[in-house]
Amino acid sequence: ISRIALLNVCLTILQAPGYVSFQKGDWPISGEKIPDMVALTMGFSVQEDLSWPGLRAGQLFQRPRANVLVVVRGVDSLALPQNVASYPLENPVPFTLDSVAETVHSLFADDTPVVLQLAPSEERLYMLGKANAVFEDLPVTLQQIRSRLSQDGSVLASLPLNSLNRNAEADLLFLSEVQVLHDITALLQRHRHLAQDHSPDLYSLELSGLEELGRRYGQDSPQYRDATAILANVLQKFGEDVFGLYGDSAVVEVVTVKSFEAPLTRKSRSILESKQISNPGSPYNLAYKYNFNYAVIFNIVLWLMIILALAVIVISYNLWNMDPGYDSIIYRMTNQKIRLD
Repeated sequence: ISRIALLNVCLTILQAPGYVSFQKGDWPISGEKIPDMVALTMGFSVQEDLSWPGLRAGQLFQRPRANVLVVVRGVDSLALPQNVASYPLENPVPFTLDSVAETVHSLFADDTPVVLQLAPSEERLYMLGKANAVFEDLPVTLQQIRSRLSQDGSVLASLPLNSLNRNAEADLLFLSEVQVLHDITALLQRHRHLAQDHSPDLYSLELSGLEELGRRYGQDSPQYRDATAILANVLQKFGEDVFGLYGDSAVVEVVTVKSFEAPLTRKSRSILESKQISNPGSPYNLAYKYNFNYAVIFNIVLWLMIILALAVIVISYNLWNMDPGYDSIIYRMTNQKIRLD
């Protein structure tokens, strides 16, 4: 894990457990296929097969406890020296993880998993399950984040701002996104029980502070260069912290894109209001009942059926080749009784 993300590489796998196998190579992946890639890393099925050699089939009965996807707008790539693999991104169209979030919610509704989708620049926030209780104090609006930057424990005290100005609008947006990353890891450390339950968690974060800095100062400005270096270090530490909090059982991806090819249109609705399509064969549109005992029950039933089938075959073979007059006590006693009569 000592490969630096090269220029124009837009998908970087920061952290991944050993049973999620990412292959190193320059295989491009389309932006619209990233939600399918995230779903497959979490062990979910997708409607269409992902014909991408970067991800190999992993272990059947192991899945990561969390998947964290960070989208950074305004830059082609970041210098992330500690990464598992990195791939070019072709056809950088906007995408969301709504389909993955719906799958997590439908399959693990009873376990209330954490589903957090956040875009500070747009003040957009979606929370499901335990995220409503854990991240209720997370600053979302720009006004809340600005007030958070002036409180104790702010990232302003530890970051080398250099040319960045904490009073400028574009600089403040970038620093607020860094503060949100810091607060997420702080809240996860405070609620460590989230990483010990049986339901997988999903985090989707979109950062556009670099894009605003590039538009305000230009990409050759010292402000943009300083912010790029700060964000690379922050994301590296963020990935390591999340990976450690989930017991080395989390996948952390970073997507860097200078600009999307089409504007992203989102409906203003809650994920809970979406139609459940996980069980299309049910006339009542019900979700499948699933829990983590499925693997145990499946193995018990499978091996019990194999043992019973082998037992039937062995018994049938012995009965077919049995000598009634020699092997059967019933025939032996019958023959003796006939002789006595």
